[in-house]
Amino acid sequence: METWLSFSAADMAQIRFAASPMWEVLTSYRMLRAPGEPPVHRRWLEQVRPRLAETGLDRGWLALLAPPTSYAADLLNPAPQSPFPTLESELDAIRRTPAERVRSELAKLAREDPGLERTPRYRLLHDEPAAMLEKVAAEIETYWQLALAPYWARIRQALEADLFHRARQVAEHGAGQVLSELHESVTWDDGSLRLVRRHCGLTRGEYGSGLILIPTAFAWSRVLTVSVEPDPPQLAYPARGVGTLWEPRPCAVDAVAGVLGRSRALLLQELDTPASTSALARHFGLSAAGVSQHLTALRDAGLVTAHRAGRSVLYARTAVADALLTPSAVAA
Repeated sequence: METWLSFSAADMAQIRFAASPMWEVLTSYRMLRAPGEPPVHRRWLEQVRPRLAETGLDRGWLALLAPPTSYAADLLNPAPQSPFPTLESELDAIRRTPAERVRSELAKLAREDPGLERTPRYRLLHDEPAAMLEKVAAEIETYWQLALAPYWARIRQALEADLFHRARQVAEHGAGQVLSELHESVTWDDGSLRLVRRHCGLTRGEYGSGLILIPTAFAWSRVLTVSVEPDPPQLAYPARGVGTLWEPRPCAVDAVAGVLGRSRALLLQELDTPASTSALARHFGLSAAGVSQHLTALRDAGLVTAHRAGRSVLYARTAVADALLTPSAVAA
C-alpha cells in the first residue's frame, strides 16, 4: 500500500519540524501495550510496564483511544504550534476538541473493534465529550509523570539532536533530500512525497498547506501520520540516535565527588536510570532518610527532578547533571 502527497511551492515553503510531547505519549503508550519487546527499548519497557499495570493505566482512557496496533484517535495529536510545544499546550488543544470530531473518531475506533461501543468509557466520551476530555487530559498527565517525565531530559536531547541535524540538512541540501532520508518507506520524487506501507492515511484535500515533520523516540521502525483539517498533515518518524537512547552513559564520578561529595556523586551516577529513595537506599546500604537528604540537596541545585509514579516518587538526573558528569566536560 502506498500514498502520494503532492507539494506546491507554498507547501515546500511551509514544511517545518517539531518535537511533540503528545506524539511521545501516543507512541510510547502503544509500545507498552503491544506484544513483543523491541530490543532497543527493553530497558525502558522493563522499568515502566510494571508501573503501568500497578496504576491501572493499561485499561483507562488511553487504552480506549490508542489501541496498540490499529487506528488511534487523531485528537491525541493536535498539530504542534511551535518547534517545542509543551505538554500543557497540547493538552489544552485536546480539551478543546469539538464534540462532533470526538464522536467521529470514536466511530472509527468502533469500526475496527465493534465491541467498543458497549464499554462505559466509550459511551461516556460519546455522550459527554467536554467533561470526559478533562478526564482524558488528567490521565495523560498521570501517564506522563509515570512513563516519560523521569526520562524526558534524555528523550528531548535525542529529539533536539535530530531536529538540528535536519535543519542543517535543509540548509545544505534542500527540503527534498531531507524528505527522502527520513525513513526507508518515504521518498521524494518530482514534487511529491511517496509513502509505502503507511500505518495511517496522509492526504492533502482540504487540509492546511505544508507538512509538519515530527521525530519520535518510540515510533520504532515505521512512520505514522495524521491529517485533520484545517491543519497541515503531520508525519512522525523515528529520530536518529534512538538505538543508543537507553545505553548507560559514562560518568566522571571521581572529579564530581570533589565538589559534591562522594555519596551525592554516586547517587547521580546511579540516577542514569530513574529510581526511588527506597531503591537507592537499598542499593547503597544507606538510610532512607540520609538518601532523602542528599536528593533534596541535589534537587535544590537543579541536578535531579522528582516525579510521582503510583505510590512511589522517582528521581531522575537533569540535563545539567548529565553535562556535569560527562567525562569530556570535566576534562575540558
